Amino acid sequence: MIFDNILLGLTNVFAPLNLAAVAFGTGLGLLVGAMPGLSATMAIALLVPVTFVMRPETGISMLAAIYMGAMYGGSIAAILIRTPGTPAAAATVLDGYPMAQRGEAGRALGISLTASFVGGVMSSVVLLTVAPMLGWVALMFGPVELFAVAVLGMTIIGSLSQGSAIKGLLAGAVGLLLSTVGMDPITGIPRFTLGNINLFSGIPFTVALIGLFSIPQALRLIERDEVEAERINSFSDRILRPWSEIRELLPTMVRAGLIGIFVGIIPGTGGDTACWFAYNEAKRASDDKASFGQGNPHGIAAPEASNNAVVGGALVPTISLGIPGSSATAILLGGLMIHGIMPGPTLMTEYAGVTYTLLWAVLLSTIFMFVEGVIFTKACIFVTAIRNKTLSVAIVVLCVVGAFAINNSFFEVGLMFAFGILGYFMDKLSIPVAPLVVGLILGGMLDVSLHQSLLMSQGSWMIFLKNPISAALLALALFSLIQSTPMYERWKRERKARKEAR
Repeated sequence: MIFDNILLGLTNVFAPLNLAAVAFGTGLGLLVGAMPGLSATMAIALLVPVTFVMRPETGISMLAAIYMGAMYGGSIAAILIRTPGTPAAAATVLDGYPMAQRGEAGRALGISLTASFVGGVMSSVVLLTVAPMLGWVALMFGPVELFAVAVLGMTIIGSLSQGSAIKGLLAGAVGLLLSTVGMDPITGIPRFTLGNINLFSGIPFTVALIGLFSIPQALRLIERDEVEAERINSFSDRILRPWSEIRELLPTMVRAGLIGIFVGIIPGTGGDTACWFAYNEAKRASDDKASFGQGNPHGIAAPEASNNAVVGGALVPTISLGIPGSSATAILLGGLMIHGIMPGPTLMTEYAGVTYTLLWAVLLSTIFMFVEGVIFTKACIFVTAIRNKTLSVAIVVLCVVGAFAINNSFFEVGLMFAFGILGYFMDKLSIPVAPLVVGLILGGMLDVSLHQSLLMSQGSWMIFLKNPISAALLALALFSLIQSTPMYERWKRERKARKEAR
C-alpha cells in the first residue's frame, strides 16, 4: 500500500500544472530569500491565499518549493552584501562575504548552491523513506493517542523555543486559547465570539498567519536604518564548480546534511539553529581552524547543506504526526487546513494523494533549485538592492489583498492587522511566535480528541495513562517540560562543574 501511494505521488507531481507550480515556487523562493530581511515563512504565509484557486496538491507543492528555494536564496545576500537574506543564512556570512571580497563571489555562490542541493537531496530521501513508515505506525492512533500527540507537540515546540522556555509555553497557551474561539465542535455552542457572527467559524487561520509573520516584518524593515553595505555588484567567475573542488567539500556537505536532517526532525528548531551547529562542526573537524571567518569554502558548504536539509527533516513530524517541525511547516499545515484537510497522523492515509505528491515535490524542488540557481543567481544581484521602505510597503499591500481575498471580508483585514500588532509586540518582548501558531494548529485536534477520549472513558482521565502509546507520549512531554526548567539547567551546570573539578 505504501509503495502504491509513493507511485501515486510520483505520477501526480509530474502533472504539467504541478511541475509548473514547483518550478515557479522555487524561483520565487530564490528571489524572496535574496531580499535582505525577508524569510521563507513570511513568503509562504502571504501566498497561502493564492492556493485557494489550486488543487490541494498543487498549492501545497508550490509552498514547499518556496521553502526550499528561499533556503538557498538567503545565501545570495549573505555572500554579496554581508546581510543574511534569511535567518538560516546567518553563518554563511562569516566566510561567504570575505570570499566575495577576494573576487570569488561566483565561486562562493557555486559552493553554496551545490551544498544546498546535496542537503536538499539527502533530506528528500529521508522524507520519502521515514515519513511513510511513521505514517503506517500512525494508523494505530485513535482519539486517546491523538490527544497525547497534541500535548507532546505543544510541550516540545514550547520548550525548544529559542530564549525563555516559559515564554515559549506561554505563547503556545495563547495559541490554544485562540483556537477555542468559535463553535464548540462537540456541543455546537459559540465560545468567546463576543457576539460577533464573523467569529462563529473560529479565527481564520490564514489571516492570523499573514498578520503574525508579515506585518511585524514590514515594521522591522521600516525601523531598520538604510545602511549602504559594500555591495558586490557583479562577478565573472563561474557558479558551476569543478568536480575536484566539490569532491573535497563533499564530506563536509554530507555531515552538515545529516545535522540539518536531525535538527529539522526536532520540532521547534529550524535552519537558523542547524546552520550554526553545522558550521561549528565543520570548524571543529578542520585542520585549519584559523582560516574560518576569512573565506574558507567549508564555512560556506556546512551551513548551506544543513539549512536545506532542515526542510525535509522538518516535514517528517509535520507529515507523519501533524506536529509542525518549524514555523514554515506550520504554515504548510495551515495551507492544508484551508482545503479542508486536517493535520494529524491520518494525513498519510486519508489524504495519501496530496501527501505523497508533497513528498516528491520537495525532491523535485531541490532539482529545480539547482537548475534555476545556475541560471538566475546573477539576476538576483539586483534584488538585493531593493530599499527597505519599498519592500515594507509592498508587504503591507500584499497582506491586505491576501487577507481580504480569503472571504472578501474587511473584518478579516482588521483581524489580520490585530494579529500583526500582536506579533510585533511579541517580537519586541522576545516571545516566540512559532509556539502560538502551533497552538492554533493543534488546538482543534486537542479539543476534539480530549472530548472523545473522556466520552469513551465516561469521564475518567486514567484512560490516557492506561493506553501504552498515550502514556509513553505524555511521559516524553513531561520530560521535555522538565528539561526546559531553570532548575534542570542549573543541575546540568553544577554536574558539569563537578566533572571538571575531578
